[in-house]
Amino acid sequence: MAIFLDSDSKVIVQGMTGSEGMKHTTRMLACGTKIVGGVNPKKAGQTVSFPQGEEIPVFGAVADAMKETGANVSVVFVPPAFAKAAVMEAIDAEMPLVVVITEGIAVKDTAEFFNYGKDKGTTRIIGPNCPGIISPGKSNAGITPADVSGPGKLGLVSKSGTLTYQMMYELRDIGFTTGVGIGGDPIVGTTHIDCLEAFEKDPECIGVVMIGEIGGDAEERAAAWIKENMTKPVVGYVAGFMAPEGKTMGHAGAIVSGSSGTAQAKKEALEAAGVKVGKTPTETAELMREIVKGL
Repeated sequence: MAIFLDSDSKVIVQGMTGSEGMKHTTRMLACGTKIVGGVNPKKAGQTVSFPQGEEIPVFGAVADAMKETGANVSVVFVPPAFAKAAVMEAIDAEMPLVVVITEGIAVKDTAEFFNYGKDKGTTRIIGPNCPGIISPGKSNAGITPADVSGPGKLGLVSKSGTLTYQMMYELRDIGFTTGVGIGGDPIVGTTHIDCLEAFEKDPECIGVVMIGEIGGDAEERAAAWIKENMTKPVVGYVAGFMAPEGKTMGHAGAIVSGSSGTAQAKKEALEAAGVKVGKTPTETAELMREIVKGL
């Protein structure tokens, strides 16, 4: 089992022919992801050769790619100015899962395609400004290094890309069913709660690592959901204990205002819900390791 992405997923890449798209399509192919096409209106009908020997067709539209290949996942590497149109095109085509890797998308644009997708009700969006989603040994839709961890029984949901990679590496001895990088922008398509709910339903998942960061109240809302609904153990880490008030820290959504959105407030909310919270990623991994030993 896995959540949202598995070995049967057929993936297209919007922006595959650009430098980032080419680089990461090569990496996704190398770890066994079923890449069935790319999308670029200016290069429709062409094919692109990759080092593994694959010849990947390029389509002029997402709808055409889905019709010809049966694709059910799109990964978006389109530059920020054109990302909204690309995501809306995928929503119009009723693509089930759209993973938006692009960073630097205007929040207004994200709000528009988020609400557009919500109204349509047929597309799950992961991101933007995220590393994507990986089900180790099955499929990788995004930029997460495939060799940091193997398949296993843990779930991971994280606002941070680099902390996603580190946590998967720290717990590589146990492994993961799925790791989801939801992104650090103020508006994201898939939330901590969405992932927690899916992991709760995944019979293969025995515990979840949740990584948050300063800013907003997503972690506090997740803590409330965990307290009411989660039967599996959750451990947490919150990045940004040393962040100065009023400064954004890396991610657009990572800003503290007064006592709202601080790492300490999030830590306290999670602990009140029964979530053990580590002071460092390594300590967080050790907390999960101890829990797994006791299961």
